[in-house]
This record gives sequence, structure tokens and C-alpha cells, in this order.
Amino acid sequence: MKEFFKFVQKEFLHIFRDKRTILIVLVMPVVQIILFGFAISTDINNVRVDIVGDIRDNKVREIAERIDNNKYLDVVSEYEFVTMINDRFRRGKSDVAVCFEQDFSKKLEKENSASVRIIGDGSDPNSAQVIANYVMGIINDENLELGQGGIDRGGEMEKMMPPVKYQYNPMMKSSYNFVPGVMGLILMLICSMMTAISIVREKETGAMELLLVSPVKPIWIIISKALPYMVLSAVNLVTIFLFSHYVLNVLVRGSLSLIAFVSFIFILTSLALGLLISIMASTQRVALLISGMGMMMPTMIFSGIIFPCESMPVVLQYVSDIIPAKWYIIMIKKIMIEGVGIAYILKELSILSLMAFILLFTSVKLFKTRL
Repeated sequence: MKEFFKFVQKEFLHIFRDKRTILIVLVMPVVQIILFGFAISTDINNVRVDIVGDIRDNKVREIAERIDNNKYLDVVSEYEFVTMINDRFRRGKSDVAVCFEQDFSKKLEKENSASVRIIGDGSDPNSAQVIANYVMGIINDENLELGQGGIDRGGEMEKMMPPVKYQYNPMMKSSYNFVPGVMGLILMLICSMMTAISIVREKETGAMELLLVSPVKPIWIIISKALPYMVLSAVNLVTIFLFSHYVLNVLVRGSLSLIAFVSFIFILTSLALGLLISIMASTQRVALLISGMGMMMPTMIFSGIIFPCESMPVVLQYVSDIIPAKWYIIMIKKIMIEGVGIAYILKELSILSLMAFILLFTSVKLFKTRL
């Protein structure tokens, strides 16, 4: 065991001696969590809303004020005629128009019914849908208070839909979706990239001969290479959690010990994958190319960070099943956001553990004891 700890010590010295490695391992995750947390967001702020109708009408003015008080919406203009809407959309002065019929308050009082239309720009379909949902939510709240029947979308009166309630993310913060995904992406790339160059570096520097003539078995050589990066990955994990909680305000409903255990299995899987690349690659450049460029795109596309795996064609869903980050992100979302226990993640945990075992076993088998 003395020789094994010497190998571990040597690997730590290699890491701390190289400033670029320290920059990648410890600084890059902090920068990524900040950039992903703030730059990548499905929230739409400062939505420009036009109020079309008689603003002197008490109920129209009340709804307009409620819209303007919403943190995502700003009432930028008020006018009476719908013919002005197209021109304002074309000039880029408005994102959505809320149109009230004439004598809106009187019809509410006498007929218990009055029509409201929401007209969106629609040039960006995704944004238009989100904006329309913002406005519909406010009007539905108003209808709920009045005991009204609903919203008129496109001219036809509809019965009011029941208020939408989001059990685990009532404010619909996009950070609740992106933080688990960013955790998987960062840990996957950092662990695999750093370990990918660990063994191939020994080949290039000629130090592999010293490793092979040592009494340490291949399995212990591989573990000694992985252990320092496992420690640094644990530091990254704590850093990510601190930033996500105190900077991005993401609450953790589940067990921290379960999150730590699941993260350990994922880190082990990522390290094993990096070691396998390191054993198979001939140079550090090739190892970095495979672990960096070759893994970043598949991880981002097929792990569910950006695109739901369930929406993909069946063939691509099978491809996503071999991406370790997919199973980790599913578990982290369930634990962090839903607060579930281990009984609810046994399938994903079993698959990820099996991946870790297969990758480690393959790395040991492919490790050449002779040059």
C-alpha cells in the first residue's frame, strides 16, 4: 500500500504543478455554473404589452395595472383600435396585445360575460407561447376572483380552465431545470477530460516504464490515477451546490447524503470513462479531443439537458440510454426538486452503477503491462 499512496501523491503533484490543469478543474466549473445559471434561461423578461380597449373602463384599467405589476410584463401602450396592432408588431414596439371589447365592465356586470383576446407577435413561436401564458395566467386569476367563465382566445368564449399549479416548481424557474443538467455536464466533462490525459501523459513522458516495473498491480495504478480527480470532483460538487443554492436560489428538497452517494457513482463512472480513453489514446491531444469534443455534444444533446429524451425518435432514445449523464440528471432532479428517496431511483442507480463497473473492468483488462 505504501507504493500505492506514493503513486497517488505523485498524481496530486502533477495536478498542482500544472496551472492550466488547476484552472480547468477548479475554476472552469464555477464559471460554467454561473454562465449556465444566468445566461441559459427559458424565462422571458420585460415583455412589452399593449392594452387595446377603453382604458377609462374601471375593469380594463384594473387588469392593465395587474399586468403592469407583473415582474415579467410591462404595459407600454394603450389605445382603442385593433388596427394599430399589426403596425406596432412590425415596428418591434410590442410583443403582445390584450384586447378588451367595448363596455367591458357593463357586460361583466349585466351579462356576466365579456370577451378578452390575446394577440401575440408569433414570429418566435416558443417565446410567443410563453408570453401568452403569462398574460393568460393574470386574466385567469382575475376571472377566478370574479367567478367568471373564461378567456376568449381568437374570438370564441371558453370555459375557464382550472388554475394551473406546478407542484415542484410553482414559480416555473428555469434554474430548477438547468442546474441538475449543468451538474451532470460539468462533472462528466471535467472528470473524463482530466483522467483521459493521466495515463497517456505517462506514455509520452516515458514514465510508463517505471509504472510497469513497480510491484503495484494494474488495478491499483488505475485507482491511483483516478483518486486525485475524484477528490477534486468532490470539491467541484460542493462548489456547484453552494452556487446553485445561494446564487441561483435552487432549493434542495431531498437528502444531501443521497445526492452525495449518487454523485459519487456518477463521478466514478466519468473517471472510468476518462481512464478508458486514456488507455486507448496514443497522445494527450487525441485523448483531449475524444473526451472534450467527442463527448460534449452527445452529452448536451442526448442527456436531456436541452431536449427531452422522450421527444426524440425511438432510435435516438436508445442512443441516449448509453449516456451516463442522462441517468444522473434524472436522479438529481428527482432528489433535489421532488425530494424522493432511494426507492424511487433504483432503476437509474442500477444502470449507472453497471456502467461504472463495466468501464472500470474494461479499463483494467485493456491496460497493457508491457510496452
